[in-house]
Amino acid sequence: MPKLRFSALSDATKRTPVKLDFDTKTLNAKIFGINVFDRDKMKKYLSEEAYESLTQSIDEGKKIDRKIAGQVASAMKAWATERGATHYTHWFHPLNGSTAEKHDAFLSIDKEGKPIEIFKGDMLVQQESDASSFPSGGIRNTFEARGYTAWDPSSPAFIMDNTLCIPTVFVSYTGEALDFKTPLLKSLTLLDKAALSVLEYFDKDARKVFATLGWEQEYFLIDEALYDARPDLALCNRTLMGHAAAKDQQLEDHYFGSIPARVSAFMHEFEFEAIRLGIPIKTRHNEVAPNQFECAPIFEEANLAVDHNQLIMSLMDSIARKHKFRVLFHEKPFKGINGSGKHNNWSMMTDTGVNLLSPGKTPKNNLQFLTFLINTIKAVHDHSALLLGSIASESNSHRLGAHEAPPAIMSVFIGKTLSAVLDELEKKVPNQKMTPDEKTELKLEIIGKIPEILLDNTDRNRTSPFAFTGNRFEFRAVGSSGSCASPMIVLNTAVANQLMRFKEDVEKIIAKGIKKDEAIIQCLRNVIIESKKIRFEGNGYSQEWIEEAARQGLPNISNPLEAFKTFLWDSSVKLLTGNGILTKRELEARYEIRNEIFVKKVQIEARVIGDLAINHIIPTAIAYQNTLISNVKGLKELFPDKWEQLAKHQLGLIREISEHIHAISHQVNEMVEYRKEANHIDDIVERAHLYDKNVRPYIESIRYHIDKLEMIVDDEMWPLPKYREMLFIR
Repeated sequence: MPKLRFSALSDATKRTPVKLDFDTKTLNAKIFGINVFDRDKMKKYLSEEAYESLTQSIDEGKKIDRKIAGQVASAMKAWATERGATHYTHWFHPLNGSTAEKHDAFLSIDKEGKPIEIFKGDMLVQQESDASSFPSGGIRNTFEARGYTAWDPSSPAFIMDNTLCIPTVFVSYTGEALDFKTPLLKSLTLLDKAALSVLEYFDKDARKVFATLGWEQEYFLIDEALYDARPDLALCNRTLMGHAAAKDQQLEDHYFGSIPARVSAFMHEFEFEAIRLGIPIKTRHNEVAPNQFECAPIFEEANLAVDHNQLIMSLMDSIARKHKFRVLFHEKPFKGINGSGKHNNWSMMTDTGVNLLSPGKTPKNNLQFLTFLINTIKAVHDHSALLLGSIASESNSHRLGAHEAPPAIMSVFIGKTLSAVLDELEKKVPNQKMTPDEKTELKLEIIGKIPEILLDNTDRNRTSPFAFTGNRFEFRAVGSSGSCASPMIVLNTAVANQLMRFKEDVEKIIAKGIKKDEAIIQCLRNVIIESKKIRFEGNGYSQEWIEEAARQGLPNISNPLEAFKTFLWDSSVKLLTGNGILTKRELEARYEIRNEIFVKKVQIEARVIGDLAINHIIPTAIAYQNTLISNVKGLKELFPDKWEQLAKHQLGLIREISEHIHAISHQVNEMVEYRKEANHIDDIVERAHLYDKNVRPYIESIRYHIDKLEMIVDDEMWPLPKYREMLFIR
């Protein structure tokens, strides 16, 4: 084992940047979307009738005629084969959080036995897929294998690895959603309808409102050789042991620092491929922790942005291997340094190009802005626990609340400027009809003076899980390995639901003879009062805020199993089933799946640390202890009169090693017994509870003793690469 470790380190340090086989100067508009069947290509390869029908389906959600689908399939095949594609696949997002695909060749055989290429409309629109081995939460039995993928025309097909990839939804034989895309599309449709209804008060020209999403993907890179020498990283995507390095991020010299040459070469290549796939990647930089980086695209329509995030994670993983790296998306791969998130920057945009969360130059535009801003805050207030549940996972629980990421208390930060505006509205708007002077003061002195651009007047609060940053809300609690779809489903639905309630309330006041603007302002005042406790401008890491949040009755859900339960809260069921996003059965399935994934991840980590402890760490510690014992015996023979004084240090180490070995062995045995006990429980929720209560604590406790041994045992004997070796790319 030591030879493996040191040969790995030697190999890693000798690496030079991979020579790119493309000209990075071509990374521009000339190649953007070259591997995407976008509107320009649709227009080129489709008849005018088919093009209009397809774009109507994309823009308005109209069902595509089967005859048109045949033309689209033929055009897609012609384009794809010209680009070198030989296969096609329905590309979907099952509930395990990754992507899935089954490739079929265009090649077929005609009646005469001759080869032909076929891709018909029915192959494009729908495919049958084996659903038995994907997570279903009991919706499908193992022997019930049939599931269906259905084309999502709003997300364009693309070519990857000579395969035409067609984004699809994935549903069971009985119609239940088995994916993230199906409820996401429903939530986007609902938000469009609700936002347009409210927008009628301000803008009669808008015909569509769509949610926009700009994700910020954080990740770690590690040398391939070091990764291969760490079974915990290879199997769990995080280190289950490892003493802190003397230097890591404390000098703050990595954040926004110069990008290492090897990393830059990797970034250039995955950005090149991303641009070819129509992913508008824009930003790259070093993050806070050593070996941690971030990339971010230009904002896109939310459904497409979710697809692009899933796609780029796959792309980064495959390209990292070419550069002798492994990319780590786990939220906390290294203890003691910052973990990784995936900030979701969310807003609403009209088809006329207006950002509904951006203030304008006139009181009317600012009233529109305030309407959507305040109702979004109310939506977060009403469903804060479910929003936490939507991003909860075993891996994200290692990061949240760790003074590096938002706490497990949902709060909204809007900055002093906007807080003052909302406070003035709350104070000055009367419950009864306003006087002309009151209306003038509101419009000119309060609403009219909202800065046109709040970006520079609203400081960012990195401790806030949900912060307004000038023209959007940034949901910072999302984990780096998770799907953006889950929080977007909840946020879209919650905001849409609140906008519908707001519209009803405004109409009731208008029906009493109150003018529209005054009715809107009165309703906004009520919403401000009802949601005020969710607004927080201070340090979310502080104990004072935890205590204040408790007094305010805000949920503080740090345990992922408790967060999962929010899926079944009455308010959550009413929100999601009442608006047709998910059925009660689908919600129960998602709750069960989250618990099942939690159990499997803890189970894997427990087995890995147990194996490493018994088969790697303890034998190494004993071997070093034997060396010390031999040394003590030698000293006793050479210096019989004062050997105890001379061997005092060695004797202390021998005793300390024995204590740690005993603790590790004892705790591993106890952990195994608890794991066996939990595995006999059929109910997955009860099993998850036992794993959380009885198994999970041992992982950290065993680690403590292993990390102590790492600082005692001879460095040349230690079997695993250490933090000081893994955290700095050479």
